[in-house]
Amino acid sequence: MYPNIQAYDRGVMFSPDGRLFQVDYAREAVRKGATSIGLVTADAVVLIAHKNVIEPLAIPSTVQKIFKIDAKIGTTYSGLVSDGLHLVNIMRQRTQSHRLVYNETESVETIARELSDEMQIATQYGGVRPYAVSLLIGGFDKVPRLFEIDAGASFLGYKADAIGAGRQAAQAILAKEYKDDMKLDDAVHLGLGVLKKVTEQKLTEESLDMAIISKKDGFMLLKSPDIAKFL
Repeated sequence: MYPNIQAYDRGVMFSPDGRLFQVDYAREAVRKGATSIGLVTADAVVLIAHKNVIEPLAIPSTVQKIFKIDAKIGTTYSGLVSDGLHLVNIMRQRTQSHRLVYNETESVETIARELSDEMQIATQYGGVRPYAVSLLIGGFDKVPRLFEIDAGASFLGYKADAIGAGRQAAQAILAKEYKDDMKLDDAVHLGLGVLKKVTEQKLTEESLDMAIISKKDGFMLLKSPDIAKFL
């Protein structure tokens, strides 16, 4: 037992047992966020995000959870909204700068690595706090790719993944039902089926954001009537 344990709660420093309390708190904020799911198919990446709008007078269409980053890259986040929007802007600036210099779309792995580096800085210094979000970054360069960046700034590639409140239960279902050779429609139905099982609210086209990122069409954010066809 360490008598001055609260000192490690006031800044980004390791506790004697090897923990960063501020990173733990950021991950807890993510666990309270709305669930988002990403799946890789043979020729596309599917992103599905629950908006989790609980205010009775709020307008769901004004809430956005999936964002276009570049022609063939998209992202969604779970956690603190302001942090998520800030990181979306950083990704857009990085990909635009890359396009201006190299006249090409930045690879999905490169932008995930760059954002991970940006988030990691906030885990090193006093006077700042870690970003309270996890993100799924999906896109198509040579093949469809999906990466998760967690609140601790580590990133990892996935075939299918979930972030937010329903992460643990969603990942268990995805591990059982995901198949490498899944068709696009099957992946969409699997993602929606997982969300229905891990989300307490009834899913509607207004409570969801959905995007498909493919080599042929690039990033496509589906409109409500298109989402309703899958429900």
